Amino acid sequence: MTLTTEDINTQLSAGERVLWSGQPRQGVIIRGADAFMIPFSLLWGSFAIFWELSVINSNAPAFFALFGIPFVLVGIYLIIGRFFFEAKHRARTYYAVTNERILIISGLSCRKVQSLDLRTLSDLSLAEGKYNEGTITFGSGSPFNSMFGGFSSWPGTGAYLGPRFELVANAKTIFETIRRAQR
Repeated sequence: MTLTTEDINTQLSAGERVLWSGQPRQGVIIRGADAFMIPFSLLWGSFAIFWELSVINSNAPAFFALFGIPFVLVGIYLIIGRFFFEAKHRARTYYAVTNERILIISGLSCRKVQSLDLRTLSDLSLAEGKYNEGTITFGSGSPFNSMFGGFSSWPGTGAYLGPRFELVANAKTIFETIRRAQR
């Protein structure tokens, strides 16, 4: 599934117009949480591979070899797969601000459309980083936001993070566009 600006246009209602549209930063990204995750994933993966090779070389029962396979697969995902999974997910994510709502269109195997009405959107926050890039979060904060904020590449964490425009260029300009549209 490849998303385009045409996908945004198909979501618009009569009289609705796009004020801004874009995508999150593309490519593989190393985040702050990776300062913990990279050493952990290397330890996990190394131990899982060591276990699997030891079991195979020791002629242990097949059950032990099969038992280690999921741990090796998780280790491979933790070491390298999560970076590519997240990059692929961001490549298939489009954001839009219209005169009526916020649209987030994403998905790897199926299209997921999130629509947030600007009239009922009360909380809006901006976390701006280097080079005017940032994340705009919609809705009230969850206690999980800070806990899972750096782990957005983990499948299923989106429910804890809530709707957001993540890693967008010129985040402050987009933030102000949303604020103007709310008035």
